[in-house]
Amino acid sequence: MDYEAVARQIMPDLYHNVKDFQYHTWHVTDWKNLEKRLTGPEFKVGSGNWRLLIFPMGNYNYHDEDHVGIYLDFVDPYNELHITAQFALIMWNQEEPTKFVSHDTYHTFTNLESDWGFTEFHDKDKLFTPADGRTRPIIENDACNISVLIRILEDPTGYIGLKSQRVNTFLNPVLQLLYYLKYLQKTLYQIPIESDKSAKSITSALQRIFYQLNVSDTEVETTELTKFFGWDTFNMSDIREFIKVLEDDLENKMKNTKADGTINKLFAGTKKTYIKCVNVDYEYQCIEDYYDIQFTVNEGETLDDSFMKFIQEEDLVGNNKYDAERYGLQVAKKRVAFESFPPVLRIYLNYDAETDFTSDNRYGFPAEIDLQKYLSLEVDKSKSCRYLLYGVLAYNSSNKKYSAFVRPEINRGWIKFNDDKVTLESFGEIFRKHNGAYMLIYICDSDVNEILSPIPSEDIPKCLHEEESDLYMQTLVVTEEIFKSHRGLDIADFNNEQYPFYEPFQFKISKEITYSAFKMMISVKFEIPIDQIKLWVINLLDNTTKLQEPITDDFLDKSMENVRTKLVNSYEELKLYMEVLEKPMKKQLNSNDESLQNNEIIIFLKYFNPDVQSLEGLGHLYVQINSRIDSIFPIIRKKMKLSPKTLFDIYEEFASYTIKNMMPEFTFQIAGIQNGDIICVQKTLTNIETQKLVDAGRICNIAQFYESLSMKIVVQFKSKFGYKDSIPEFNLVLNKNMTYENVVRQIAIYLNTDPSRLRLTSEYPKKEIDTTNSQTLSEILQSSTCLYYEIFDANI
Repeated sequence: MDYEAVARQIMPDLYHNVKDFQYHTWHVTDWKNLEKRLTGPEFKVGSGNWRLLIFPMGNYNYHDEDHVGIYLDFVDPYNELHITAQFALIMWNQEEPTKFVSHDTYHTFTNLESDWGFTEFHDKDKLFTPADGRTRPIIENDACNISVLIRILEDPTGYIGLKSQRVNTFLNPVLQLLYYLKYLQKTLYQIPIESDKSAKSITSALQRIFYQLNVSDTEVETTELTKFFGWDTFNMSDIREFIKVLEDDLENKMKNTKADGTINKLFAGTKKTYIKCVNVDYEYQCIEDYYDIQFTVNEGETLDDSFMKFIQEEDLVGNNKYDAERYGLQVAKKRVAFESFPPVLRIYLNYDAETDFTSDNRYGFPAEIDLQKYLSLEVDKSKSCRYLLYGVLAYNSSNKKYSAFVRPEINRGWIKFNDDKVTLESFGEIFRKHNGAYMLIYICDSDVNEILSPIPSEDIPKCLHEEESDLYMQTLVVTEEIFKSHRGLDIADFNNEQYPFYEPFQFKISKEITYSAFKMMISVKFEIPIDQIKLWVINLLDNTTKLQEPITDDFLDKSMENVRTKLVNSYEELKLYMEVLEKPMKKQLNSNDESLQNNEIIIFLKYFNPDVQSLEGLGHLYVQINSRIDSIFPIIRKKMKLSPKTLFDIYEEFASYTIKNMMPEFTFQIAGIQNGDIICVQKTLTNIETQKLVDAGRICNIAQFYESLSMKIVVQFKSKFGYKDSIPEFNLVLNKNMTYENVVRQIAIYLNTDPSRLRLTSEYPKKEIDTTNSQTLSEILQSSTCLYYEIFDANI
């Protein structure tokens, strides 16, 4: 099978750079006796290992017993994971490849969403018989093939969403469509900035939102803008009115500034209206500016149909006769001709009341159109009239949501903005997934570069930079899953460049938002009932970050800035740990509660496994302060599935990669254990087990492991030839004291190549490293954390 040809046939082109393309086929036999959940062989694509995951009898997690479920799963969860992949899953007859069923999609794989696919891939009963026009079944002789075609794509980085207002309006998508018109944004910053803490006008609110979209790495609030509109009264037909209100305010604020005239320059075209009476000698004509075009459309029509109807001659008869001044009402001919089109052309689409939005026969519009044939015959046509589709505002009746589809870079792929969700999209999906487009934005090809070019940071007013720290604060949230996946010191990585995997969730929030509203935000983000969330403050104590105290409900109506100043030791970002309660809290958690005064404390457990040389988090645990330390041993044995007689060595973790041995027979109180302390455990090794590890040059106890952690560094390796190589870049966790020879050996293992074929080049200065180099990795890197690699031909 020509897999690349199949991929081109069934996978749409997203117009994003493809870093790697691979395919894999799993030969599945004895289908009727398969387990309910089954994973296939591992295979490598890009920089990671993948596998297929199937539910032959239906995905029981979704209570589906009628369909086969098939998913693509990223295997190695211990590596940093943020990979955008487009993939197609294909089930086919082993002897007849043309008999197949396929589905394609794309997804950004993360550590929290490491598998993706189709719960209802296909009706399982139809796989065993010829169906849907196939002359042979997919599963024949109790066997079939399942293939996956994968394109690893460059991530859509740098695109930030807008926080949902929980009202299904077009506000957020319209703002995204305006934001990426960078020329408009640049002139917006040329309007004097108001010094007030809160926005006093539509323009100042827009300035702040656009600034936040430039600098924020999390979704941006729009509440400052919405206060100027009554959104409960807005509906689908108000899109045009909303943009007019925005631009009227902008135009007013731009007067007598460098930005004066911007709205006209970008959006104003001219049209000529010509009316000639049939029975009297009277005619009228005028040339006027227009800022958009509005078409009334029907299903099955195209944009060309709409333009042709707009410019065709119209008979003014009956109740629609023309008022010819002294001649009164007269039969007349009316014609509208376009004298010019603006650099940015906005087209609003009003659908006929009887339009069937469920029909596949939808209104059609092209990604590129030449508008010259719609111009007046009398005008100069030497200027280009080739227009490229830049943005679409679309509506999906199934979820009653508006979305913006934007090409921030006109020659690249489409980005879909659905409030805070930002994803890749194909042009075809705009038609398939949405019932109707309500606004189209085209840009003249000769103006594209000027209108969409990025804004230099120096063109953003300094006062907006200064305002940033006054209005917003950074809040980090650690979940139990993040702690369990963490492999280093403390309960998580807080801006640790040496070991940056599994960093906490980051929220850039208004300082004035209440704790109650923030808690609701967390509840929505993680899809956890609000009464099952308990947030703890993480503080810097004794040079280590640890839990200190829970945030009580006394703070519910207080601002998050108040929470930070009252509970955080120093003036730094707010760090929180989210505990998910098994049962909802029956009453409010107040500072004078007995539950906070009793002898129960929360501790965190880590387990070191010398066999795999790995430290993993086991989660948090509540213990009585007066109970013995070894009272937790049965819990650890159960979690790690160890023998009931297993003995443990136990330590308390301190800062600076140090630990302290603990006596199991002591109580937690005698050992000085407090809320948030981290306890590290490993199985007690026999002398023989210890000696085997020593002989193999491996770490045999927790103390050695923590010492090795202090020497860890994450090094990024980039191919000297970029994406020409199958693995253009990857990260390795290495020891700072490694020699050049050992570093090359580790790279060779990762790339599955001969170490003698590898050559490394330093980043600063950029020069090839001598293969006889005796320096340590730390000395080679100097201030950098990046090296370039090159694989030489074995025959050279």
